[in-house]
This record gives sequence, structure tokens and C-alpha cells, in this order.
Amino acid sequence: MVTTAEAVVTRDRAFDKSHRRVIFASSLGTVFEWYDFYLYGSLSVIISRQFFSGVNETTAFIFALLAFAAGFFVRPFGALFFGRLGDLIGRKYTFLVTIVIMGLSTALVGMLPSYATIGVAAPVILIALRLLQGLALGGEYGGAATYVAEHAPDGKRGLYTSWIQTTATLGLFLSLLVILGCRLILGEAFDEWGWRIPFLVSIVLLAISVYIRLQLEESPAFREIKAEGKLSKAPLKEAFGQWSNLKIVLLALFGATAGQAVVWYGGQFYALFFLEKMLQVDARAANLIIAAALLIGTPFFVLFGALSDRIGRKKIIMAGCVLAALTYFPVFKGLTNYANPALAAAVETAPVTVVAAPGDCSFQFDPIGKAKFTKSCDVAKGVLARAGIPYANETAPAGSVAVVRIGNGDTAMEIPAFAGQMMTNEEFAAATAAFRERLRQALTAAGYPEKANMEQVNYPMVILLCAYLVILVTMVYGPIAAWLVELFPTRIRYSSLSLPYHIGNGWFGGFLPVTSFAIVAATGDIYSGLWYPIAVALMSAVIGTLFLQETHKRPLA
Repeated sequence: MVTTAEAVVTRDRAFDKSHRRVIFASSLGTVFEWYDFYLYGSLSVIISRQFFSGVNETTAFIFALLAFAAGFFVRPFGALFFGRLGDLIGRKYTFLVTIVIMGLSTALVGMLPSYATIGVAAPVILIALRLLQGLALGGEYGGAATYVAEHAPDGKRGLYTSWIQTTATLGLFLSLLVILGCRLILGEAFDEWGWRIPFLVSIVLLAISVYIRLQLEESPAFREIKAEGKLSKAPLKEAFGQWSNLKIVLLALFGATAGQAVVWYGGQFYALFFLEKMLQVDARAANLIIAAALLIGTPFFVLFGALSDRIGRKKIIMAGCVLAALTYFPVFKGLTNYANPALAAAVETAPVTVVAAPGDCSFQFDPIGKAKFTKSCDVAKGVLARAGIPYANETAPAGSVAVVRIGNGDTAMEIPAFAGQMMTNEEFAAATAAFRERLRQALTAAGYPEKANMEQVNYPMVILLCAYLVILVTMVYGPIAAWLVELFPTRIRYSSLSLPYHIGNGWFGGFLPVTSFAIVAATGDIYSGLWYPIAVALMSAVIGTLFLQETHKRPLA
């Protein structure tokens, strides 16, 4: 005769086995989807040259970041569209559709002709494909998180859903590995045409993901409310048209997901941009550093997810936001010291200052590639920005020509720029080249390197600092899915949690690289872009602490 205890053990074993399959299938499909999405971010420098070559270098890079952000911009709309479908027809079929859209649009990027081949149609089509990717991802996360959470037993939702949280990092890690492999095999040909291969690989990943997801069944919670006739007939109206639920949506956005998002993107993507663009670290080395940090930090997603089942989601996420706000400046300054010590030393001993008259400096963002930045201040800042040299700003008398001052006191060197408003294109190009050469000679004499000396990089310390940034990511991201799932009822859960998650991650997080880069370009301070994630993280820490409830002991409604 089977005892009650033996029956419970048998049931739990079957439960764990079936749910391990659910977690694996959902997570693996989501890894592939994030892989597709992050290829663009990892290859943004190459893509700026391939699809935005009709504008100057600085504008091209900003455009590439904006095109990356375009995918994030539409994520909330994907959340609304697919969230409604998920609450009406089910979780399984909805996030099956999203992965098909994602995989096909990514593969098409790998087939898209460059700007040099088809002109302005290339960036237009590229952005359209990015928008499709964003729409698909807007429906993906909510479906996967809801699906896994609705299979999880009480007391283990943090642990179960934390595996979904690892997928974004694993997807980025996979994309970096594929890119690095292609770089090693193809060498210089990677920048010319080999960059297309990682995009085309998504066709294979798509086939695997679709096969896996077809094996899944609908979540038990959704089947239950469907059988009882309790499905919402108007999930969007119920989720966002009733103040009792809309209030929680807004609090979840500003008190949780916004802060989580900027810590997530600051600790991974902006760290990669900072190493490669600001510190001039070799692209291959920068990717390896981030990959190593991700490898070290990824297990902490599961650790903090499981810990949130015991002590609560709120404490861990709020602590992660506060730690990020307190430590971002010293950590990123540490990256400079250990990744490009020559640059750090030069900034200390011979700081660069642009001395220019008021009104002589423009915001050098040219949306159509036709503007000419020929004023002396624009010339000076343009050359410095392209060289990755941080600088301060100082006001000069009106009408004076801008001067780049290197160092302080009697030993300071001053390199005057030139006013090019009255020059022909040929004269301006020649004068700019001559000024750049004079400035480079002066910077070299002051100790400024053109590129980071890879033999001087302290790899253990750089990896350690980046791993710390990733661990902050795991603190805010590991428990977030369980927290969002528990805040909303089953009948409108897919819609309700998807919108704040994707506004937070799509807008607050997705626009972090381009926002921070623009701040840096405007101020000349390579650390000034950190104020954006710090401010948002502190906002979420205050709002979340004061107004959001703890939910780890709450059963699903």
C-alpha cells in the first residue's frame, strides 16, 4: 500500500520533471530570441559603417545606436498587441508567433544590401526590420515569464522564473561567442562581409526554437480559467482602463522595471560601448572581457531568484539599484585605469580643454548628413570626439578662434583650430587634416594614446569590474519576473506585466546607450553619461521602496 508521504514524493518528482522540461523549453527558445536581438547591439560599430556610410562618422555611430534603440521603442506596442493575444487565446501560441517574426527579421538583416549598394533604402529597411524585432520581443518576455510562473509551485516562483532571466544574458553571451568565432576565422573579411554570418545563423536557431515550443502545452492556470469561463473579454481595457490595476502597472514601471532596465543595460551594453568606443580597447578583446564577465555573473541570476523566494523580491531589487547608483562612477573610472592606463594617466597629468567663444559650438548631430560643422569650436570638438579624447569646456571672448589646450600652467600646449565657414570643401578638408595632425602630435607628446595598448590592459581587474556590474544586473533582474507575475491576476497577467516591463526595458533601458553617448559628446566628459542610469535607478529605489508591495508569499490570483 502506498503511504501519503510516498504519494507526495512521487507527485513532486513528476512535477519537478515536467516543470524542468517547461523551464528548459521556454528558456532555450528565449535564449535564441535574445541572441537575435543582441546581434545588432554587438555589431553596431560595423553596422554604422555598412548602413549609415552617407553621413560623418560621429553621426553614423549615433544613428546606429538610434536604430538599435528603435527596436526598443516599439517593444511596448508589441507588449500590448501580443499581451492581449496571450490573455485571449493562450500563452503557448502567442510566444510561438513572436519567435518566428524575430528569427525571420534577423535573418533578413544578414541578407540586406549595404548603403553603398542601394543607398538610403538600406537604412530604411534596416530600421523596419529592427521595428519588427522589437514588436516580437515585446510579446516574447511576458509570454515566457507568465508561462513558467504559472507552472511553478508556491515558494519556488523566484527560482523557476530566474532561469528565464538568464536567457537575456545567455543570448548576449551566445551572440558574442558567434561573433568572436567568425572574427577569428575570417579576420579582416569579417568587417567586409563576414558580419552577416551571425545573422544568418538565426535561421538554424529559429528552426530549433519552433520545434521545441511546439512540444509545450498550455499553462495550467490559463487552462483553468478558460475551462471556468473566466477569460477576460477585453484584457487591455481591464488591465489599463481600471485604476486599481493601472496604478500597479505605473508603480511597477517607475518603482521596479525602469531602475532594473538601466542597471541591466548599463552593466552589460554600456560597459561594452564604454570599453570599445570611449577607451579605444580592441573590439575583439572588449567582447572577450564582457563574455568572461557574463560567464562569471550568470549563475547569480538563479541565486538571487531563489533567495527572493526566501527573503522577498523587493529587498534584492532595491538593493541592486542603490548599489549601482553608488558605485557606477568608481567602477567605470576603474575600467579606464585598468583598460587604458595611458589614457587615465594623460587625463590626470595633461587634461584637455576646449576654449571657445559662446555660440561657436554646435550640437554635432546631423540627421541627414548634409550639415557642415565648420566653426572653429565644432572643428576642435569633432576631431577630439572622433579620437576618443575627453575634454573640458572653457569660455573664451566673443569672436575668438577656438583653442585646444593640453595640460595646465606654463607647460600647457595650445593648438588653435580654424574658422572654416568661408572655405571651399577642398580647403576645409585639407585644413582639418592639418589640424588633426598637429593635435595628434601634441596629444602624443602629452602621453595620450591613439588606441589602448593591449599589452598594458590589466585583464583580471577589468574582468572583475565587469563581473561586478553583471552581478548588479542579476540582483535587479533575477527576481523581477516573479515579482511582476505576482502583482497581477491570471486573467490579465500577460498584458499587465508586459507593458511596464517593456516600457522600462524598451525605453528607459533601450535608450541608455544613445542617451549616455549624446551626453558624453555634448560635455566631453566620458563619465557624464552615467548620470542617466544613476538618476533612473535612484528614482526606482525610492518609488519601489515606498509604494510597491512585497509578493513572495502571495499565491497567484
